[in-house]
Parts: sequence; C-alpha cells; structure tokens
Amino acid sequence: MQLHIYKTAEELSKAAAKWIADRITDTLKKKDRFTIALSGGNTPKQLHKLLAAPPYKDQVDWSKLHVFWGDERDVPFDDERNNAKMAFDTLLNYVPIPPSQIHIMRTDIPPEQSAIEYEKILHQYFSPDNPSGNTFDLVLLGMGDDGHTLSLFPGTAVIHEERSWVKSFFLQAQDMYRITLTKTVVNKSASIAFLATGEGKAEALKEILEGSYNPDLYPSQVIKPSNGELHWFVDDAAASLLKPGK
Repeated sequence: MQLHIYKTAEELSKAAAKWIADRITDTLKKKDRFTIALSGGNTPKQLHKLLAAPPYKDQVDWSKLHVFWGDERDVPFDDERNNAKMAFDTLLNYVPIPPSQIHIMRTDIPPEQSAIEYEKILHQYFSPDNPSGNTFDLVLLGMGDDGHTLSLFPGTAVIHEERSWVKSFFLQAQDMYRITLTKTVVNKSASIAFLATGEGKAEALKEILEGSYNPDLYPSQVIKPSNGELHWFVDDAAASLLKPGK
C-alpha cells in the first residue's frame, strides 16, 4: 500500500490527475485499451474537471478508454444523486470517448437485472484466461465517513461476497436499492486508488489503515488487490489522526 498525503484537497486533486493521466499514457504504450472504474461522491468532481481540461485532455488518448462504475444508486440517470450523471457532467461530456465504450449501470430496469447485465459485460471484457489475471487497469474509489467504499456499507452482507462480481441489494438506511461491484472483481484490478479528503474521514481512515481488521465495521478494509497496486490519496485533514511516518 502506498500512502500519498497532500496539504489540501486541491493539491490532492492536482496530484491524482497527473498520476492517473501518466498511468493511462504508460499503460497504452503496452496495451490497446485502458479500463477504468469511476466512483461517485464529491471528491472526484474536481479531479474530473482537471482531467477534462489541458494538459490532460490533450495528453490522454481518450478514444482508447473503456469506462465503468464502481457502484450506483437506483435512481434515474437525470437524478442529481446518479453517479453516472455526475461523471458525464464533470468529465465524460468533455472528452472524446466513444459512447460504446462507456458502460453505465442501468437504472431503467430492475436492480437485480441491472447487476446481472453488468456482470455479463465485465466477463466479456475480462476473460478468465487473461495471463495477468487482472481485471480493471484502474479502479477509483472513495471512502465515506463511516468507512464504506463502493456500496459496501457497514454491516451489509455484500461486504463478504466471494463469487459474484456485481450485486444489487436494498439498503434500509437509505431506503433505496444500490448496485455495486464487489471485492471479488475489484481486488483483481491492476491498480486501485482511494481518494479521501476532509476531517470527517480521519477516524475511519485511522481504523482502516492502522486498526484491527474489522470489515463489518470498516468495509474499505476488504479492498486488498491480489496482484496489483493499492494507493491512498488523502489530504492533511483526513490523515490528521494517523501515526507520524505512517
């Protein structure tokens, strides 16, 4: 695990944008496509806007990107809470990625069916005979104040899912269905990057990185790539409770 700490959320976003653009460029020197899973939440918005503007808009070969999502709320695409809508509003409407290479989690069909369809798409992309054994080239993740990531919320059974790559379930606390990738597919990624900012994340971040393993309380702990890199991009506020030199 590599921990990157920056003074402010703005500095973090700038550093993460450069890191992502460079990773895409380097990967495309060896492969003919780059697969990325985006996250929802507020932290990625500034990152998206930076990637959609020079120099990164010009550096990245957007035509070779294939875009997915880590999770989705079961709300219509035009709902402000929809993760895909946020990504289009801040990034995808401004870069030339072919529409056929953008794979939203559908919310115009029952969530159970949406999860099944999404898993089929992923299995078409990521063949089991892939010599590297990896799935996504990069998964971007957020972390909630409660330690959740994706739609893996404290105390939910989906945290421990071992077989399915995509699951849907009803989240009682939010009175809505959620559709999410599971640790099973995410942990097969070549690279995973968490972005966490603000003092509200400090307690959960300390427990996730330094505390005992308790994924039912801090689900982000289940994200442990089997054959890839794990990066945490955090600001000083989120890192304020970590031990010095961690």
